[in-house]
Amino acid sequence: MPTPIPEPILEALIEAAHRARQNAHAPYSQYLVGAAVWANQQIFAGCNVENAAYPVGICAERGALAAAVAHGATAIDALVIVAQDAASPCGMCRQAIAEFGPRIPVCLVSATDGTRIHTDMGTLLPMQFSLSTAPP
Repeated sequence: MPTPIPEPILEALIEAAHRARQNAHAPYSQYLVGAAVWANQQIFAGCNVENAAYPVGICAERGALAAAVAHGATAIDALVIVAQDAASPCGMCRQAIAEFGPRIPVCLVSATDGTRIHTDMGTLLPMQFSLSTAPP
């Protein structure tokens, strides 16, 4: 069972992710995503930014992680993702988030109906890559 995100923090993260989602640049997919992380007792948000050269785009989750790290965070305490449905992060984002630990609580939120799925990184990516588990 994932560690629950304290309710006041959860609500603030959801609100920040909703706000970030409104700023998403998604002219190709029309699929808006917002994410917010709790780190260093602060909220850092990001949104997806698509690009005509598809690999150049960035997902909301990695944008939020980058914002936190840019402000000195070395640990991520919680993550919320808001999308049209309660969507799970892509594989690249799962690995990026997992860099900060397998037990990070994650809440996936549907912008359509408010559905919330509570999980953690160990569940989303049970066999994450790390340098300590890489073959020599």
